[in-house]
Amino acid sequence: MSVHAVALSATHEFSKTPAAAITLLAGLGVQGDCHSGVHVQHRSRQHLRPRPPNLRQVHLLARETLAEVGVAPGQLGENVTTAGVDLLALGRGTRLHFLPAAGADADAGEGEGGEAQAQAEGHAAGLDDPHAVVVVQGLRNPCPQIDKFREGLKERFIVRDAERRIVGRKAGVMGTVEVGGEVSVGMRIVVEKPATFEPLECV
Repeated sequence: MSVHAVALSATHEFSKTPAAAITLLAGLGVQGDCHSGVHVQHRSRQHLRPRPPNLRQVHLLARETLAEVGVAPGQLGENVTTAGVDLLALGRGTRLHFLPAAGADADAGEGEGGEAQAQAEGHAAGLDDPHAVVVVQGLRNPCPQIDKFREGLKERFIVRDAERRIVGRKAGVMGTVEVGGEVSVGMRIVVEKPATFEPLECV
């Protein structure tokens, strides 16, 4: 499991600009990104009083999901594009540890049993060493801006049942920064699950 790409934008453009690395700030988000802050920064919610806490400090989206719809990293506004992490299956409160790359084993978590292997390797490699940590808070709700980027694309990120009711969303997850630090392309991601599983809801 690894970081495939990172991106940020100082302005409220829909897409973000890819970078070699980003810096996470504890309790705030991505340094220099327009969505960084203690309170919610999304323009659609800034009118709310009192201002809600910012549970959308970091947006993570899977490379595999982007590949399905033919979109490049950063184009849907995510800060971190992951590889080999089933983001949508994570529970609320899951901690994502960003650790230095381990050479050819940077994607060691992919495939069956990969998550447990990555966790074991993460502890062996030094989870006690300083590193960035993001806590998963919930799902990104696919917004109309996705259709402005490409007509009809929003529906590709929605799962419906036979009655056309929405039963799932695939536009990635939102998290908060628990421990700041640098996140760069190629870093390993170690998943630390909470003691009790709580399904993700939109935040």
